[in-house]
Amino acid sequence: MVQRIGVYPGTFDPITLGHLDIIRRGAKLVDKLIIGVTTNPSKNPMFTPEERMAMVTREVAEQGIDNVEVVGFNALLMKFARAQGASVIVRGLRAVADFEYEYQMAGMNQQLDSEIETVFLMADVSLQPIASKLVKEIALFGGEIADFVTPTIRDEVVARVEQRGRLGDY
Repeated sequence: MVQRIGVYPGTFDPITLGHLDIIRRGAKLVDKLIIGVTTNPSKNPMFTPEERMAMVTREVAEQGIDNVEVVGFNALLMKFARAQGASVIVRGLRAVADFEYEYQMAGMNQQLDSEIETVFLMADVSLQPIASKLVKEIALFGGEIADFVTPTIRDEVVARVEQRGRLGDY
């Protein structure tokens, strides 16, 4: 029997409740879901790839999702997905702006490998506004992020902000 493998790629800097929602739901659609933790220097990462992989691995384990594997990559997504034996790319959508970008990416990815389908999952309504970039920005300016990430991730982000220094002065 052929195993259906999916890849959910992202920077996960940091992993949010929205990401965990997509992981939980995406894992139900495939036999194995590979969380591809990638690098994107343009996103100004707060955590190293190794730290992010450890965070994702720990958070997924705490959710009790057992058909997930966390793998780091720094390559073209479709090459990574092919190397993993994936037939599905899982992407989360929060808003119309996400759809426009993701739709274009899905079209380009289909041109690169027509054997791998992209599946879009709408974010839970209560989680739609959450974005890692905004979580980091709120934390950097001393705001509370407990509603957007797990308690452990909150503590790690706050510690990193304290280490690097907060921004703004009111």
